[in-house]
Amino acid sequence: MGTRLELLKALSDPNIAYLLMTIGTIGIMAELYSPGAILPGVVGAISLILAFYSLQSLPVNYAGVLLLILGIIFFILEATVTSYGLLAIGGVVSMTFGSLMLIKSDAEFLQISWTVIVPVILTTAAVSLFIVGMGVRAMRRSPQTGQEGMIGAIGIAKTALCPDGKLAIHGELWDAISDTPVELGTSVKVLRVQGLTLYVSPVLQKKEA
Repeated sequence: MGTRLELLKALSDPNIAYLLMTIGTIGIMAELYSPGAILPGVVGAISLILAFYSLQSLPVNYAGVLLLILGIIFFILEATVTSYGLLAIGGVVSMTFGSLMLIKSDAEFLQISWTVIVPVILTTAAVSLFIVGMGVRAMRRSPQTGQEGMIGAIGIAKTALCPDGKLAIHGELWDAISDTPVELGTSVKVLRVQGLTLYVSPVLQKKEA
């Protein structure tokens, strides 16, 4: 057989189809949870298309396909929901049954090898929890730039605020307004930002002599 037929033959291997479908699903999920990463989405899309080609030449049980996808979803939910490991266990069980049911044939050469199933399930669990965990932490992290990043920051009053004045924060001088009178040199906390004006409140009043 020529190179083209050898490649198509390799893609028709149930183990290769299984790997491609798993990689493709993880890649698409990773792209959805981390938009802009690009690489996971590209790899995932290519892998899924190749997996669909592989599966069309095999006697596929679509209940097995759904169980595999459900298992990956359980792993992703485990990283975002407090389930005390129940979702992760459900993911392992679902992927295991899905792997066993994926190929609808008793022929031994069409069965997915356990040496492929076990590493794939363990790797899928680890990668899904890691990628989604990073995405969730990034979404929950407070903004570090822009107006949102100013909220909660601490600055020093460069003039008395009665109620307005000047405030030094992040090495910059801002217009500031405080509902509570603030003395020169007092530390203040940014409550909100409106245009180029900061609304603040004192967090450390000077002690009187």
